[in-house]
Amino acid sequence: MKILLLAVGKTNTHFLSEGIDEYSKRVSRYIPFELKCISDAKNTRNLNEAQQKQKEGTTILSSVSPQDYVVLLDEHGKEYTSKEFSAYIERKMHTVPKQLVFVIGGPYGFSPEVVARANEKISLSKMTFSHEMVRLFFIEQLYRAMTILNNEPYHHE
Repeated sequence: MKILLLAVGKTNTHFLSEGIDEYSKRVSRYIPFELKCISDAKNTRNLNEAQQKQKEGTTILSSVSPQDYVVLLDEHGKEYTSKEFSAYIERKMHTVPKQLVFVIGGPYGFSPEVVARANEKISLSKMTFSHEMVRLFFIEQLYRAMTILNNEPYHHE
């Protein structure tokens, strides 16, 4: 199984990019992992929120295949502790045949079509974070999950 993190837009903040790169390398030691940044909607001044979500949704849907298991990172999704998330990842490693895709949407969330395509939603927190920070937080949690599954001393309770 491979894990793909799809994110709308680029990471422009240097220190976040460094952290994302570092944790991406760490995760890749355990499981095939890729972060793919897809273009955010351009010329949005004349678009309302729904139109912007629709435009971004089309790009998201074109980036996943019918065989992919798609998980939206969404504030209304199920929350996990780090240990619970590691167990979740372990289950997916045994049940997802090809690719597990986590998706970080644009500033207004996901289009109805993307929500309909998703297999489930999970939440990192009830708090709201910038889309750039969510990338780093998610990849760090994925790394933490892998260290928990391998009984390594990164995670402490």
